[in-house]
Amino acid sequence: MGGVERGRGPADQDGGVPEAAAGEADRRARARATGGVPAVDVDGGGGFATPYDRYVRPDVLHGLQQPVTDVPEERAFLVASQIMELYFGLLRHEWELAQRHLRADEVWDAVAVLRRSVREFEGLVAAWSTVDWLEPAAFNRFRDALGVASGFQSWGYRRLEILLGSRQRSLVDMYRGNPAVHESLLRASAAPSLYDDAIAVLARAGVAVPAAVLDRDPGEEHRPHPAVEAAWVEVLGRAPGDPLLELAGVLTDLSAAFGEWRFRHLTAVRRSMGAKAGTGGSSGVAWLERSLARAVFPELWSARTAV
Repeated sequence: MGGVERGRGPADQDGGVPEAAAGEADRRARARATGGVPAVDVDGGGGFATPYDRYVRPDVLHGLQQPVTDVPEERAFLVASQIMELYFGLLRHEWELAQRHLRADEVWDAVAVLRRSVREFEGLVAAWSTVDWLEPAAFNRFRDALGVASGFQSWGYRRLEILLGSRQRSLVDMYRGNPAVHESLLRASAAPSLYDDAIAVLARAGVAVPAAVLDRDPGEEHRPHPAVEAAWVEVLGRAPGDPLLELAGVLTDLSAAFGEWRFRHLTAVRRSMGAKAGTGGSSGVAWLERSLARAVFPELWSARTAV
């Protein structure tokens, strides 16, 4: 892996970074030695067949698929759920990095990270294609075996909602049985959201934002505010290339991507179970419809009427 120092680090102990990381010169030399044909004389070391196995750990990933029935369609349902969890974790790291850039007034760096995350979000949305063909008869063959397990209970997804501004304490309290997760979500719920940090950047850049908005308790749900809408109206009227305009654009892209994910979720559920109650106790489609109606970064959308 280019850019990794040679030597043995902590990751080597558990199968992370290969012991002898290759540089560009090493790769060129190896390509000359093999005549450009992929090498087959590789040694993963430490009990791994190849360096790829050592780095990616497909043995662990594939071992995580443990269906609870022998219904063929269940495996697709489980794999889709696990793929989404991986994307939830990736997006969380990206948005937290974007927050750090925003708090340091590194707007262009934040924009770059958020643009990347929008592309990654496309992968998350595409994961619905793994299960959105599921018909009620097939779903019914394994649904009861899931008990009360529901995607609604995903703390990875909950963390994303919190980063985007959700402050529904009752939804966080369901994780009391896992103290580490519960405490982490409580801390996140009491900290500024990605949107809070974006609004604070506007204020520090000289855009008019009232102190009442800036000093709002971040543990409280954000409510649409006419002054925040006016701030985005001012930004949306700026010339192309302005960093705050670019920030507004990428946040809008992110909001749209999140809305698309919610819509694909609603469509998949509607196809597989109609208007039945959800396994986790929700009203199913009705609950998802209410979630879809809640816009992320609302003033970024309403401001467009006034531009």
